[in-house]
Amino acid sequence: MQATAAAKDAKAVNVVKGLIMDATFKAKSGHPGGAMSSADMAYILFKDYLRFDPADPAWFGRDRFVLSAGHESMLQYVLLFLRGVLTMDDLKQFRQFHSRTPGHPENNETPGVECTTGPLGQGFSMSVGMAVAEEMLRARLGDDVAGHYTYVISSDGDVQAPVFLGSAALAGLWGLGRLIVLFDKNKAQLASATSVCDATDHAKLFTSLGWHVVEIDGNDHEAIRAALDAARAETAKPSIIIGNTLIAKGSATMEGNHEAHGAPFKEGEITATKKLLGLPEEEAFYAPDDVLAHFQSRFPELAAARAAWDRTLDGKLAGDAAFEALWREATRPRGERSLSWPVFEPAKAVATRSAWGAALNGLIDQLPLFVGGSADLDPSNMTEKFRDITGIFGKANRLGRSLCFGVREFPMTAIVNGIALHGGLMPFSATFLIFSDYARNALRMAALQQTPALHVYTHDSFYVGEDGPTHEPIEQTSSLRLIPNMLVMRPADANETSACVDTALQQTSRPTCLLLTRQNLPILDPAAYPGLKEGVSRGAYVLDEAPGGKPDMLLLASGSEVSLAQAAAKLLPEIAIRVVSMPCLELFNEQPEDYKKAVLPPEVPFRYAVEAGRPELWCQYTGRLDRVHGISHFGASAPAGKLAEAYGFTPEALAAKIKAAYSVK
Repeated sequence: MQATAAAKDAKAVNVVKGLIMDATFKAKSGHPGGAMSSADMAYILFKDYLRFDPADPAWFGRDRFVLSAGHESMLQYVLLFLRGVLTMDDLKQFRQFHSRTPGHPENNETPGVECTTGPLGQGFSMSVGMAVAEEMLRARLGDDVAGHYTYVISSDGDVQAPVFLGSAALAGLWGLGRLIVLFDKNKAQLASATSVCDATDHAKLFTSLGWHVVEIDGNDHEAIRAALDAARAETAKPSIIIGNTLIAKGSATMEGNHEAHGAPFKEGEITATKKLLGLPEEEAFYAPDDVLAHFQSRFPELAAARAAWDRTLDGKLAGDAAFEALWREATRPRGERSLSWPVFEPAKAVATRSAWGAALNGLIDQLPLFVGGSADLDPSNMTEKFRDITGIFGKANRLGRSLCFGVREFPMTAIVNGIALHGGLMPFSATFLIFSDYARNALRMAALQQTPALHVYTHDSFYVGEDGPTHEPIEQTSSLRLIPNMLVMRPADANETSACVDTALQQTSRPTCLLLTRQNLPILDPAAYPGLKEGVSRGAYVLDEAPGGKPDMLLLASGSEVSLAQAAAKLLPEIAIRVVSMPCLELFNEQPEDYKKAVLPPEVPFRYAVEAGRPELWCQYTGRLDRVHGISHFGASAPAGKLAEAYGFTPEALAAKIKAAYSVK
């Protein structure tokens, strides 16, 4: 008698669980418990609902799936194996060096993985960004080209993360009706049952945040399908399906035990569980052909849907010039754009945050898919005019390009990561530099995932002044520079600011942090400094040459301290000083050796650096900490000029320090 579809599904889920147990056992590490309790919901989603191209995991029109509970990675890898994206050998190499199945999902390592997850809450937050991108693009390109769903699997610990809740509030506010979360509520986490640390009524919580809520038995396939159908039918609100499950569902003795969360099962437990699940007890990595065939039974339908999408796209490109222009903008490589920038009058002084605002406003028409916003600091971050001109994105305005994040720096940054990962839009975020600490892990994830978003940070030093030490960055600039694959740009004036933004928007595989002043700075005249733009793109350049081109010393600076260095050098005519502007240490360190030697000639051993922040990283150029003038203590509440005097950041004080150091070289 032929097995029913329900029986085939039940067998397939059991095979999924067997592969999860075998792979984590072979790796001697991993998280089988949550992967097993989520298996029913994930299987039904992938087999019956998720839209993808079986031959092209990167198809633009695909549904996005995010495993926010990234520790359940083996569940996603098994489903990608059933899709034909991964091989059995990939599953056997789980958590091994250079495998396509790392310990947590990584977007640049595994086809079919949309974003890197593991730090709880951030996968969901990135999915909110993906859903925002879908809404924005669907409003512009049409449902037939840019309409899709964003699905998420979350866990108890994931939902506990504050970044999750901040992002959930925004998703409800924005009415992201095509965002659907499957919450595996197995009531266990690594250290204990969730009851010892959480008594949240999640149905009430998400209802209050503006979500559509369905609560089900998360192991009942028909209930899962009904919940997904209801969620897809709700177009005005995001949906969360609370699936009540047991951790390690189906195991012999570990079901409901929180210890199943973070460690592989023992061999005897695996054997006993396989017997209960009807799997060959002595066979590891069992995946029969009938399970693969059943899972892939929808593939012809999916391939036909992709072909129909291609025909629709071709027809719109051929018959709609406005659509064609916008589609080309959405899919054009970032480095191919040539942009124009504001002109600043050299006689005036301008804060670099104001220069950023002018540059941003000039991009409104040049980059119609440039989107972003500020963490409740629009007037201070100079994003207010952008907001007013482009409109606020929300339920009533899907064409709005400004995102009002509120006081949510961490969710903001993770959401921007999701927008960048989705593709089609160029996103930015903005807040004060001091609050980059709130966003720190999302910035790290941006760099790890190679997302080329722009993160703007104003009020970049103790010159914030009267607001005091709580708002005056000291260690933040150096902290950001320590993140691998991150560009940190601190421009010296308005023109360097435009050049920094231009450089950031050319990046294809790394994010940029742009650090800007509140205080006004002298403008570098392009006529006097024709190499400024190229110099910024290379991270550093000779700003003021020593007389005769033969320097006795090199004076290095970034940001607001460049003009300070110039002024100090003028007070020391007895020393032949070359002033070097270094807006981006990372870019300069990547330059060819001949360029680096041309800017910092090794035959000039005396070097001095100045920056209003931690001094240690400048030692890579000066060789000695006592040849860096920085600040290693917290600031104070006082007018900025008073603090500059107190901390030695005046031309006279800096010149005296340089002269003293030079005299004992």
